[in-house]
Amino acid sequence: MSASASSVTLDPHSRLSTRGKTIRDSPTMALTRLAAELRAAGRDVLALSAGEPDFGSPLAAAEAGIAAIRRGDTRYTAVDGLLALRRAIADKLLRENGVSYDAAEITVSSGSKILLLTALMALLDRDDEVLVPAPFWVSYPEMVRYADGATRLVPTTQANGFRLTPQDLEAAIGPRTKLLILNNPNNPTGAIYTNEHLAALGEVLARHPQVAVLTDEIYEHLNFDGVNPGNLVAAAPHLRDRTVLVNGFSKGYGLTGWRLGFAAAPKPIIAAINALNSQGVSSPSTIAQYAALAALADNQEFRDRNRKEYEERRDLVVATVAVTPGLELAAPQSAFYAYVNCAGLVGRTAPSGQRMETDEDVAREILETEGLAIVPGTPFGLSPYFRLSFCVDRETLADGLKRLHRFATRVTNG
Repeated sequence: MSASASSVTLDPHSRLSTRGKTIRDSPTMALTRLAAELRAAGRDVLALSAGEPDFGSPLAAAEAGIAAIRRGDTRYTAVDGLLALRRAIADKLLRENGVSYDAAEITVSSGSKILLLTALMALLDRDDEVLVPAPFWVSYPEMVRYADGATRLVPTTQANGFRLTPQDLEAAIGPRTKLLILNNPNNPTGAIYTNEHLAALGEVLARHPQVAVLTDEIYEHLNFDGVNPGNLVAAAPHLRDRTVLVNGFSKGYGLTGWRLGFAAAPKPIIAAINALNSQGVSSPSTIAQYAALAALADNQEFRDRNRKEYEERRDLVVATVAVTPGLELAAPQSAFYAYVNCAGLVGRTAPSGQRMETDEDVAREILETEGLAIVPGTPFGLSPYFRLSFCVDRETLADGLKRLHRFATRVTNG
């Protein structure tokens, strides 16, 4: 080998595949990191950007995990999880959602996020089209791209409650449409599809048997005003053989760091998801599975208390935005986010002297001026909005809302 050849150095970035170069980081996680970096640098920064419950894990679940460690239940399980847990999930689906699945039609994995991704990989061929109602959780389009599919956004409006209408669904379905992703309840808007809404969508899908459905129901237990989210299979049973239900233990059960999710679908789809997981994440945490078993058995008081607290925080956000100039908010029905319309601030001049042309400009200027981190609406697919999380204690939330009100008042009075 010549000296010149041996001394050639390749830029590490040039070694990346096209996928490695083009896949994007989660904007919400990036903002949370930025807020932490600014705090570390001495800035007074308050983050209302993350989507993680601020309550600890249920005591019964935590103790069950500790007990599993102490008795030595720390070895691998099957790829699809403990049979006892899958049976308990089947019971939960029948009891709470009105749908019947056998344990063999259920799989458990390391969070619902990986199950959404492997479901897409199991169902999509290259360039298959996936319908994604906007606004959407920021990871959906990237997951579709990761699975070699093509995302087609279907805009919703604040006027229709940020819900996909049967008419818009019908108009969006084309010859390449393979899948619909339905997030119920929705992140970032908190919109809920009831069984009535879902039955109407089911009538449209009945005319298009080539279209499967992937439902993300992770926020189902955080609903307000007595409005309960529906279940697509319960509302439209004829869709059972082409629907994948994905849920998990992070949001309603408070087990975020335990990383556990589950999916229910016909056996051939579950088998494909399991095969993909066997070559990737393998089996989920055994300790987390025992914690989840306990959470399913004894969680109602924990869920009710948390739901009430989040509903009261939601009310505080709604009341503050109502008296804040330049902002508008349709009260979220679920989850712990407010998707705030900031059209009244766009086009105005920020205290920095910069003109704010987009919701990204608004979010950046609020961070710079008030030290308040929120997520602009652009990554969620509908502008001009921003997402504000209220999964922080009330004192922190009140401080954040005070900063937001102060910024908007200063801008609109300028």
